[in-house]
Amino acid sequence: MNKKFIKKLGEKLIHGLLTLSGSITSIIVLLIVIFLFKEGAGLFNRSTLGDDMVLAVNKSNPLNKIKAAKVKAIFDQQVTNWKQVGGKNDSIIIIRLEDLSTYYTEEQLGANLENVGACVSKLTDSLSGAVVYVQKKFVTKDFKGKVLPEEHLSLTEFFFGKEWFPTAVPSAQFGILPLILGTLWVSLGAILIALPLGLGVAIYLAEIADPRLRGVLKPVIELLSGIPSVIYGFFGLVVIVPLIQQAFNLPVGETALAGSIVLGIMALPTIITVAEDAMRTTPRAMKEASLALGATRWQTIYRIIIPYSISGITAGAILGIGRAIGETMAVLMVTGNAGVIPHTYLQPVRTIPATIAAELGESAQGGIHYQALFTLGCVLFVITLLVNLGVEYVSSKRKF
Repeated sequence: MNKKFIKKLGEKLIHGLLTLSGSITSIIVLLIVIFLFKEGAGLFNRSTLGDDMVLAVNKSNPLNKIKAAKVKAIFDQQVTNWKQVGGKNDSIIIIRLEDLSTYYTEEQLGANLENVGACVSKLTDSLSGAVVYVQKKFVTKDFKGKVLPEEHLSLTEFFFGKEWFPTAVPSAQFGILPLILGTLWVSLGAILIALPLGLGVAIYLAEIADPRLRGVLKPVIELLSGIPSVIYGFFGLVVIVPLIQQAFNLPVGETALAGSIVLGIMALPTIITVAEDAMRTTPRAMKEASLALGATRWQTIYRIIIPYSISGITAGAILGIGRAIGETMAVLMVTGNAGVIPHTYLQPVRTIPATIAAELGESAQGGIHYQALFTLGCVLFVITLLVNLGVEYVSSKRKF
């Protein structure tokens, strides 16, 4: 009785520990996801000008609101007349804090800048085309200009904006369309390269290769997935990038094509392993029946084995896409990191994971740039989740 009791107690203890371990892991993952979305959602409540900055114009200016993209164009001097942004025909005069020394002496501004508020108010009132960008503390209650309302980022501007420039002054730009397209562009190219090669190798290993040769090649291929991504990136930077530059006579070889090739090589082990395992589950009776009816080996492969294992092959392809979408270091090294909308595979691109990796260390914690990168993480999480759901859906239809 004592031995049975101790055995049952031990089983319950192990069961409890496993349950506790699973619960803690699930809670931690859930908390990470909640933290990610909590930080990311804060982006849409922040002013694109910065928390302590303000934008003001002369009271006679009919504009009551200026979009973030227009503000950047004004301060980049791409727009020089208010008429270009829907205002009256008047030249735009940009006034920053450092520009006040052009209009006032140090004595007038004050030794400790105590008179800056009054000077800003007077200057804004006297110049009809003025646009002022200063700290909020310098805009006093008797300010004679018109303070424009804070501009918040909208979902449309975030997802369909064509410019990612989070450090732009005075108005940061957070359009992630180039990053999404860059990620999908590179991932699609990678799977177009990896899928035919991976499928060919899987067919060879499953149906053609000698068992002894297969016993050697299969573990070697599986080991390839354990190579650090930085090694693949270094190989791409040293070998693939110069080849592309010379072959297409390009000024630089860091392009979407280079990223696709490197990611295609990285995705091969996953595709080969999953597809080969799926093919080997084809019932022997089906293959023998096909051969008995007069079909050749190749006819049996593409008419019996591939259709039977198509769900597993598709699952391997989707898993390869998942790795390509989430890859960071290799892509960061070979794609050129240009945040522009790609039109060909011979252009530099930037992906979402590479953007997060490159910029997170340079952003101020809690700042709008910091939160924008967390929002990018949320977008990447959703994309990866959709891929995983696709894998589960396809895998559930596998026939054995």
